Amino acid sequence: MDPEDVFAQEAQEEVLLSEENNRRTRDSKIVNSATSYAPEDQDPDDESSPLIGQDETRRPSNPRATDSYIRALNEPWAGSHGSRNKPWYRTPSIFWLLPAFFPFCVAFGGIIVPKTYLILNLICDRYLSDQASKNPNFEYFPVMPGDDNPLCRDAHVQALVARFNLYINLMSGIFSAIVSPQLGALSDRIGRKKVLVCASFGAFFSDIITIIIGSNPGKVSVYWMLLGALIDGLCGSFTAGMALAFAYAADCTSPERRNVAFGYFHGTLFAGIALGPLIAGKLIQVSGTVMIAFYVALACNAFFIIFIALFVPESLSKERQLVAREKRRVAQEASPHKDWVAKLKNYNIFEPLWVLRPTGSGTSSSLRRNLFVLAAIDTMMFGVAMGTMQIILIYAEFRFGWNAVASSQFLSVANICRVTGLLVILPTLTRIFRGRTRSQSAGHKGADKLDVNIIRVAIIFDLLGYIGYAFAPTGAVMFLSGMIASLGGMGSPTLQSALTKHIPADRTGQVLGASGLLHALARIVAPTVFNAIYMGTVGIYAGIVFICLASIFVVSFILSFVLKTGLFLPDSPVGVGDEAEEDEDLIPTGSDT
Repeated sequence: MDPEDVFAQEAQEEVLLSEENNRRTRDSKIVNSATSYAPEDQDPDDESSPLIGQDETRRPSNPRATDSYIRALNEPWAGSHGSRNKPWYRTPSIFWLLPAFFPFCVAFGGIIVPKTYLILNLICDRYLSDQASKNPNFEYFPVMPGDDNPLCRDAHVQALVARFNLYINLMSGIFSAIVSPQLGALSDRIGRKKVLVCASFGAFFSDIITIIIGSNPGKVSVYWMLLGALIDGLCGSFTAGMALAFAYAADCTSPERRNVAFGYFHGTLFAGIALGPLIAGKLIQVSGTVMIAFYVALACNAFFIIFIALFVPESLSKERQLVAREKRRVAQEASPHKDWVAKLKNYNIFEPLWVLRPTGSGTSSSLRRNLFVLAAIDTMMFGVAMGTMQIILIYAEFRFGWNAVASSQFLSVANICRVTGLLVILPTLTRIFRGRTRSQSAGHKGADKLDVNIIRVAIIFDLLGYIGYAFAPTGAVMFLSGMIASLGGMGSPTLQSALTKHIPADRTGQVLGASGLLHALARIVAPTVFNAIYMGTVGIYAGIVFICLASIFVVSFILSFVLKTGLFLPDSPVGVGDEAEEDEDLIPTGSDT
């Protein structure tokens, strides 16, 4: 039996069981109600009488008597559907996921510097070995993982490291671009937990491969890391994990507070990136080997997988999963490509992006423009952040002579400022301008002025920080620029939150999956372009790459003035798709901001 059918059958059985219990408690009321509508001159026991009184059609429908999966579709957002009567340990909340997410982020942050320097050392040793084979008079000492060798501060070695990092990003990014949107859509149908666990195995196996390579320098080629990048990409990589975590948060959080919830995840991420290098540095100092950081990261990833699988409650109710499966079934029946061969021939990697261009009833050109601009700004900011992380480290090592300790301190200081912005400044602004959390949400109403203004201010902080990187005369100015740029981190959760406010709840996974696709593509394009610029200009002026990056933030800032507030796509029942005629008047026209 197809796995989709198994999940659907299991969910339907649970729904029917729940409905049966509810019907038993209402049985006497239903009987009395039915008999009270029988005509006065008619015997209730007359078998020729209709089962339902003729006046029944004029009564308002009882929503509690409707199938629960239809209620899940039609009810407005009021928390994670179906979780109100559950005990606390089965009630989904972002505070279930965050404790597991934190050590995962510590592992992610803890290996950034060790892995960068491990790659640098291994490639440098390979380069020096090649030079010695060409020139018998060339003498050098083998470069071991964690060593600080002045010979590695060579422009050619820097270019080789940038090229290898490009290969890793391409390998992981290409496959992540294919897999991420599929995982996001799949999580709408079978739940977030199962997919999140599967996505986490990529980092787990990648760490194992890195440990094998680092423990056998000179025996196992550094290029085996490309296999780890491949496995990571096939599992969706870190971008898919973040998108699924955001989907979990969206299930548990009202649209008005969603930017704060997403901010908690970003804050946890960058708290891990801030504390990870400090913890890794201390462990390396105590143990005397850089490989200890990778063993700890492996343990953290294993803990994350086990905790999610065993303890975290599922955020997406069986009813909402059924709704998503039913909509997919209707769409598949209407599709001209029935068999997998036809689907494979007509496969389009960019097809998931159509969710960002909705058509049909309730849509408008302004809505589509908002979704396009939000996705474009989010992709550019993500691409810059992910595409320059390693460039900043090797740039500082080349320009100011930083070692692993100084680089770890820089990352920690910058990310402490980022966490402050995400966990203190962003919630405070939301509390001031939106008030206290309400028990009943108004539902999806699109982005508001606060969202748009936070996005613009975040872009300005990033712009100032990257200009500072380009012209920093000393390491102290580099630190200050990193602190300023880190405050731009408030933009990413706000952008992701604003995207989900424009669409119905049952499309959250699809939209965040499409965002994951764009992030994966950014991981391909951004490092390719940025590393190419750095390789071509490091011998002229290494800061040129940051000037180019600053221009991207200028473009993003200009695009932010296209956004309008109050635009959203209303929910549609099962079977109502994009074939319906487009109606511009069914949603607010929005306002310029």
